[in-house]
Amino acid sequence: MKNSRLTYPAILLTCVASQVHAAGFQLNAQSATGLGRAYAGDGIIADNASVMAKNSAAMALFDQPSLSVGAIGVISDVSLTDASFTPVVGDTEDANVDGIANNAFIPNFYYVHPIADSDLTLGMGVYSNFATSIEFPDDYNAKRFGGETSLTSINIGLSAAYQLTDNLSLGAGLDIIHGEGQISRDPLLSIEADGVAYGYNVGLAYEFNEDNRIGLSYRYSPDLEASGDLYMVGEGKSNSVNIPLPDMLELSGYHRVIPKLAFHYSVQYVQWSEFDALTSDEFGSSIKDYEWADAGHISVGSTYYPSEQWELRAGYMYDHAPTDTLESVSIPDSNRHWLSVGTTYKLSQSQSIDLGVSYIIGEDTAVEESLTVVGESHINGVVESSAWLFGLQYNHSF
Repeated sequence: MKNSRLTYPAILLTCVASQVHAAGFQLNAQSATGLGRAYAGDGIIADNASVMAKNSAAMALFDQPSLSVGAIGVISDVSLTDASFTPVVGDTEDANVDGIANNAFIPNFYYVHPIADSDLTLGMGVYSNFATSIEFPDDYNAKRFGGETSLTSINIGLSAAYQLTDNLSLGAGLDIIHGEGQISRDPLLSIEADGVAYGYNVGLAYEFNEDNRIGLSYRYSPDLEASGDLYMVGEGKSNSVNIPLPDMLELSGYHRVIPKLAFHYSVQYVQWSEFDALTSDEFGSSIKDYEWADAGHISVGSTYYPSEQWELRAGYMYDHAPTDTLESVSIPDSNRHWLSVGTTYKLSQSQSIDLGVSYIIGEDTAVEESLTVVGESHINGVVESSAWLFGLQYNHSF
């Protein structure tokens, strides 16, 4: 078993990493349209304004202002099975627990506006990168490893795209990220904290012709400095922590092979090796070291166009976790398989409704953890996870 310290960053990671819909603590919930194809080709298809969340350069593909408003609901099922808990004093006990992940509702908003008589397009998006709610029962016998964890975040993106040639467009954007969390681990920990960080993204879009195009995007993720009130047994008080976030590189493609059928794909590389350690200025040294490996996902999908009013889509994603094995209940990460379907119904030439559904299967993963804050205690078990995601979105072109 590996020893660990019960700290604010570790608990914050509990809330973002306990989700089953993206590896590490990344959240894939940018649009109902993308959800219905497992986000395959999502950085270049540009069928509505939500594309700016994946690739700002693809905004240059719009020839009129476009608005997209939607939300994704998440029904998660995360359980700890075959689990045992050894307290500081006493015999080893059963520590199985079901349904520790609460459901979530994740809204989003996008607006893309081409500037008249120019090759410039501007856009704004509001969506969430991280959001979760983990809650162990009040009477859980291993509550020093569990408790209650809540995190919400908002990403405000301001982007611009410029069409250099008939085929090539470039884009760039600023990301303003605000996150806040409330954590309780009686009697060991009490936290209420928030923080703001600034990142950026750049991208390109290349059209071979109207039926074939590819996109490439890079997102720089900043270190998030969170501040607030923290009390931790064994350390006293602290009011800041640095959390290094990973950069991301994504390649997307779209190919309409016949008038009624298109294939699309995405390959995303996430530089999780940047997430090497959590630090606090107050403590002056590393709080917890991690050895995460670079990871990412591969997704493939297809879209069928049976009529002018309807589009049908489907996709599959393999989402690789940055940890090959799990050694902490506070970070129940695993490889995931996405199975997705979706549809678009055009209400008129300028309005449409998107529906998307994904079922996500997390691979069963063994966990093992020790705490030595007040005496030594241990927990081990198997994390089982799955989730249903349901998305609804309204799109309007002006």
